Amino acid sequence: MTYAVVFDLEFTAWRGSMEQRWLRPGEYREVVQIGAVRVDAKSITNGGEFSVLAKPRLNPVLSPYFEELTGVTNHMVAANGVDFAETYRAFVAFADGNSLFAFGRDDLVLRDNLKLYGLTDVPILPACTNIALWLAEQGIDPRGLHACDIAQAAGAQFTGCRHNALDDARSVVAGVAALVARGAPNPFLTRAGT
Repeated sequence: MTYAVVFDLEFTAWRGSMEQRWLRPGEYREVVQIGAVRVDAKSITNGGEFSVLAKPRLNPVLSPYFEELTGVTNHMVAANGVDFAETYRAFVAFADGNSLFAFGRDDLVLRDNLKLYGLTDVPILPACTNIALWLAEQGIDPRGLHACDIAQAAGAQFTGCRHNALDDARSVVAGVAALVARGAPNPFLTRAGT
């Protein structure tokens, strides 16, 4: 059985971060949550889920903006968060060499965090496909959308909390499944090279 892993990240943010592209002094896109769904590439059925909180190193106190946006609080990260290196290793182990899919380039954010923290003795991230390109091929304009918007944009129902990494990954899976059920080519098969 071939699997694909759809993942999403939540990372530190402040009001205006997106518009300023995290270029203001002291603002870094430090990973706070990795959420992922492993799906059977052929049937697009759920084969397991992953959700881990990471403790940011450079900005350890989450902004009120981030807490309100994601629902992830400072208390939650203090109680359940682990160091990014541990979070990253656990995610790569969960992916187990299967192709990764994300709405956007969250793979680059992971790589940026490795550089930001000087982590070199870590496993290699599997190949990642930006599913936004496939969505555009199916007639869904990805501009201005977030991962949490994909289910609804594809005519499926979104359940969960917007901007929660696991729920957002589920949204992408639901959107892909809905489009494939209507005849779109399965990106988990064509993009993963299976």
